[in-house]
Amino acid sequence: MTLGTWSSDTPFPEALADAARLVDAALDRLLAVPPGPEARVFEAMRYSALAPGKRLRPFLVLASSHLFTVQRRSALQVACAIEMVHAYSLVHDDLPAMDDSDLRRGRPTCHKKFDEATAVLAGDGLLTFAFEVLAHPDTHGDPAVRCELVSALAQAAGAHGMVGGQMIDLLAENDRSLDIGAITRLQRLKTGALIAFACEAGAILAKAAPELRQALRGYAHDLGLAFQIADDLLDVEGNSEQTGKPTGSDAAAGKATFVSILGVERARAQAQLLVRQAVAHLDPFEERAELLRSAARFVVDRRA
Repeated sequence: MTLGTWSSDTPFPEALADAARLVDAALDRLLAVPPGPEARVFEAMRYSALAPGKRLRPFLVLASSHLFTVQRRSALQVACAIEMVHAYSLVHDDLPAMDDSDLRRGRPTCHKKFDEATAVLAGDGLLTFAFEVLAHPDTHGDPAVRCELVSALAQAAGAHGMVGGQMIDLLAENDRSLDIGAITRLQRLKTGALIAFACEAGAILAKAAPELRQALRGYAHDLGLAFQIADDLLDVEGNSEQTGKPTGSDAAAGKATFVSILGVERARAQAQLLVRQAVAHLDPFEERAELLRSAARFVVDRRA
């Protein structure tokens, strides 16, 4: 199966696995190890970017691109760029100065496999290479589209997005005074901003109409919050064998989360409500958006 053969009848698990296969092959090609001593940082970059994972964010890029029949090569370039940014964020999050984690995706974290300095450089390398990929003509023939992609990802990943959310998250440790509004804003920046870029990327590549871009933004907003609530639930109810990373860390750090504020059952009900809202935003795309609808349901049903 290839991206071009996806249809409304394609089972979601098959499409997700297909997307992961395509993205991993493209990442393997893009992150080729050069000769010379700098090869070590490329090895660390590959270790982190090609670690086993669902590749949900790249899937969202490919699925949103499929709505508009964007060329596969273009969609894959953007999918790889967002996975590089996601991988960089995990490498840095796991460092002793941040979450101090030993396990990620069922394997030793980058700084445990290599060393802390190499992990920092690997994260830096992945982040900057992502923008090199977006700026390449293979991503789109129109330089204005490539510039918009660069700008949108920079905003989603930077201090107005993921980085800003991570700063708030660090400040929130041992602070249970945060209310649901503050937690929602934190997660909209830390997790939701990158998911929003992934969902809108196909529309950017296709130069889609504003109302269709707005529909995808609405879908992404609700999907991102549902994803984080599901993550909070897994931290409480899951185990490291299921999730591939330590669990119970939020409670140990004294962090306010959706679950600590709402409780398990209300948090689960809120996630289901958000999924229904997310799916409703896709009405303009009719049956073409069935894979995105399935992705929203997957987000709250996953066990890892």
